[in-house]
Amino acid sequence: MRYISSRGNYPEVGISEAIVEGMVPKGGLFLPERIPTIDFSFLAKANYHDVAYHVLAPYFCEGEGAYTEAELKSSLQEAYNSTTFDTEEIAPVKVLSNRVGILELWHGPTAAFKDMALQILPHWLVLSKKKLGKHTTTVILVATSGDTGKAALEGFKNIPGTEIYVFFPDEGVSLVQKLQMLTTEGLNTHVVAVEGNFDDCQGMVKAIFANSEFRAKITSRRYELSSANSINWGRLAPQIVYYVWGYAKLIHSLGLGIGHEIDVVVPTGNFGNILAAYYAKQMGLPIRRLVCASNQNNVLTDFLRTGVYESKRPFYKTYSPSMDILVSSNLERFLTEITKHNFLKIQNWYLELQEKGRFKIDATTLKGIHEVMWGYWTGEHQTLSTIRQVYEEENYLLDPHTAVAYHALVQYWKDIEDKVPVLVCSTASPFKFNGAIYRALFDEEAPENEFEAVKRIVEKTGLTPHRALATLEGLPVLHRDHIAPKDGLSYLEGKLLSKKHVRLKKPSS
Repeated sequence: MRYISSRGNYPEVGISEAIVEGMVPKGGLFLPERIPTIDFSFLAKANYHDVAYHVLAPYFCEGEGAYTEAELKSSLQEAYNSTTFDTEEIAPVKVLSNRVGILELWHGPTAAFKDMALQILPHWLVLSKKKLGKHTTTVILVATSGDTGKAALEGFKNIPGTEIYVFFPDEGVSLVQKLQMLTTEGLNTHVVAVEGNFDDCQGMVKAIFANSEFRAKITSRRYELSSANSINWGRLAPQIVYYVWGYAKLIHSLGLGIGHEIDVVVPTGNFGNILAAYYAKQMGLPIRRLVCASNQNNVLTDFLRTGVYESKRPFYKTYSPSMDILVSSNLERFLTEITKHNFLKIQNWYLELQEKGRFKIDATTLKGIHEVMWGYWTGEHQTLSTIRQVYEEENYLLDPHTAVAYHALVQYWKDIEDKVPVLVCSTASPFKFNGAIYRALFDEEAPENEFEAVKRIVEKTGLTPHRALATLEGLPVLHRDHIAPKDGLSYLEGKLLSKKHVRLKKPSS
């Protein structure tokens, strides 16, 4: 398997180079040259490791820089086990009374779906560097709207040969998300608050990646840049696995056979999560239709309906902050696939986006999108009322992002006649967003002390907070850096070029 640039502006590379590079240096994202199809009959008796191997092997075990079967299986065992996840199922599916399966992706170490990929990416990065004969220090740059940051920090913490910098919008994450990041230990971890929103953080990081002068400077110091965002194919690929797994669990729970169609509903801001579901569908998984769920920052809903992507629009802080995004990076990969790798179209659209803040796709492309994906959005009031309604009717507590998805499903069902079972992607533990949960359950403002809100929620529901959140109160804050978006490059230059790092090395044998 070879990997190509979404803009056709870079030579094809093997899997190891795609993971180490993270993002195409000249702009664009790496994606596979083709989407393999596989026989899913093995799902009848497969565990999570079996599913992951069958799904990932075509992408990772063929071509230049490929992994061996043993290497891939070993990395899966190291990432998905009872130490890192609190359930042997890794990603359980809770089936509600209406044949809706809630795919719980938050049983990893940081209580968010990003753990599903970021527990394995560090293993792949170390292995890929070894295959490429690289002995540099890899500087991982991460822009986060809340969940990716902590998951990346936990994945890369004290990994030899790496330094990780996480940039988050200072006022754009929940208190729990912020504390999770700021209390992270590790000799190679750096957490930086940024003035502005997630798009400011993401734009800053992308500009740093694209700065050839800066990359040349750090190369002379034996540093190289990479990413743990879903712009890195090594972050996106593991997400395909859980849709295949979730499909099998839902179908089995309903007493149906492999081959029965389902719909999939995904709350998404940066488009990576739903893109993984699209890849699963293209690989042959019986997904009839994908439903893209947005919050009040509904740039994706508007795009999916009209074909116009308009990033210059009002930005809202919502109860579902991980989706507060106006520039969705992985949409570029999706458009590359939908247009059958028409690089000229992608180049023109993204040049327009850069220069004008908008672009419009052609009618043929929009028709192709509508054949596989529909879009809906959920307002703030509907988010809270959905949390309350599902809890009262199903005794199941949704986090705000999953509530956005559930309400999108309700809207979608009004637009169709023939229902099939549905898999809803649940992206985080509700205890990461206690203010919103409290308002939904008690219909009043949450206590100023968020941990007091947790106690009240526990008393009402009888639920136990995720282990990563239960011990968060009282941990010391270890990171206090704060910058403006325009200062990102100078900040990194000061860190990497003006003083020595404590570089983690493998212990001598």
